[in-house]
Amino acid sequence: MSSTYSFLDVKASIKGPGGAFSLGSGAGVAEEGISIDPSEDINTMTIGADGSPMHSLHANKSGRITLHLLKTSPTNALLSNMVELQRTSSALHGINILTISNPQTGDQITCQQVAFGKIPTNSYAKEGGTIAWEFHAGIIDQSLAGLLLSIANQV
Repeated sequence: MSSTYSFLDVKASIKGPGGAFSLGSGAGVAEEGISIDPSEDINTMTIGADGSPMHSLHANKSGRITLHLLKTSPTNALLSNMVELQRTSSALHGINILTISNPQTGDQITCQQVAFGKIPTNSYAKEGGTIAWEFHAGIIDQSLAGLLLSIANQV
């Protein structure tokens, strides 16, 4: 495993009604890139009257994915067409699959039951700026293998 990171190595894609295409390197991704934000903590700790701790494991694996594209990225048109089609019927809504991987670090992220969260904010200003696409994922499975291998090698 390399200790060097480059967005050029990131492979990302979306597949669902109305399209299947790349969202990674070459798709006009802005500096802010792609972020994955879990909906909630995986644990709640409750402390009893006598100070005893209790941990409650949450089964929730949902979250939000935000994809920041340059305003001039052709991927904006692809996503715009995709969301407009999916808004025509509940049968087309919330069934996208979004994947992100980095073969150099071993990271693998699979997002299932993905829906467009909202139509992105669009501004016209002195500079082109970015378009932020927000997705809601029912299930996010994330393996940051590079981190795990680094920890294992230190033990």
